[in-house]
Amino acid sequence: MKKDIIKTIIRDFHVAALPALKRRSQQIPVASGKIVTLVGVRRSGKTSLLFNIISDLLQQGTPITSILYINFEDERLDLNTEELDLLLQAWQELYPDMLLDGCSFFFDEIQNIAGWDKFVRRIYDRGARNIFITGSNARFLSSDIATSLRGRTISYEVFPLSFTEYLTFREVTPDLNSSKSVAMINHHLQDYLSRGGFPEVIGYSNSLRNRVLQEYFNVMIYRDLVERYEIRNLPALKFFLKRIVSSATKQFSVNKIYHELKSSGFTIGKNQLYDFLEAAINIYLAQTLRKHSDSLVDRELGERKVYVIDTGLLNALDFKFSDDTGKALEEAVFLELRRREKEIYFFKDKAECDFIVKQGFEVTEAIQVAATISDAQTRSRELRGLTECCNRFGLRHAVIVTHDASEEIEHNGIAVSVIPLYRWLLLP
Repeated sequence: MKKDIIKTIIRDFHVAALPALKRRSQQIPVASGKIVTLVGVRRSGKTSLLFNIISDLLQQGTPITSILYINFEDERLDLNTEELDLLLQAWQELYPDMLLDGCSFFFDEIQNIAGWDKFVRRIYDRGARNIFITGSNARFLSSDIATSLRGRTISYEVFPLSFTEYLTFREVTPDLNSSKSVAMINHHLQDYLSRGGFPEVIGYSNSLRNRVLQEYFNVMIYRDLVERYEIRNLPALKFFLKRIVSSATKQFSVNKIYHELKSSGFTIGKNQLYDFLEAAINIYLAQTLRKHSDSLVDRELGERKVYVIDTGLLNALDFKFSDDTGKALEEAVFLELRRREKEIYFFKDKAECDFIVKQGFEVTEAIQVAATISDAQTRSRELRGLTECCNRFGLRHAVIVTHDASEEIEHNGIAVSVIPLYRWLLLP
């Protein structure tokens, strides 16, 4: 019975047309000879990237029957570890002339099946070289990969749309030398900061978008956290996640939340709250930014800020967030730096700098984010933080990302470029 269901799923994919999808800017190799892993938050576009790769293969003349695509969140698939081989049996019974080394395998949300890594390794060891897998939990994927697939994989993180991609999805071609185009870009930037970058909700009305994003959040709670991590203390988990959301762009203290829960009558251990935070990071709901320190212990155990994976999700969950332009800008800059795969920290001594970028052992960039620096007190604070940071790391140039201001400042020997957010986001 299960094999027949699998055959139906395989054939349904082969006879149906691929959905018409916009292209993402992220480049995924089609023939690397490695097991390609795409990991990221739910609904960020991992499946669409798989379909883009499948489309490329078809355009190159690959027959559709040599492509096996399985979505492990299909409710018809109720497989355990021992039954994974039914996938190969069903496919080879449908197409007995197919050989593994000439086929491409696409396994979507494969983390849902325990022991998936051994199954994938067996296919790889038998000669299959075009294998693509996706998952929404970095810990489960990385732990399985580390044990069974080490050296055989390359991994890519998939985030919601960048602003450049958002403009592409909106069919806007930016021209930074045209005042009319810049006005249009800024109009869409406000939408982007409000709506975020989840591809599905682009073009939705505000009420529908918020409802869909809130549903994303509920799925993360119940499927990705409660079920996957077997969390029993649901009230404490919900309180903890709400505090993460309300603390976006701020320093985050598990110890403080522990005392808040304790004073509210919750019985929970502090270590469990650290587990909650790790789980939220693993499913990409939250990301943390550590304070820079030359000491590894201080970096790992010291202060850190928390960010949420998407500004639209933040607005759907915390209506106060939409009123704070500075926070929205800082969220957008953080997420873009993560998309660009930068190693980032925040700097804090007598003053603070929002982001520093490291390459190897060297700090190469210092970035402040402020809605505006027209206010004298704000301007002084942001420049003081940049100056202290630049002097600490021997930098002679720094950047302030603002809502719409643009100027060049010389401050205490530091050249500071003030750049509007739209231009910074569109930098190559």
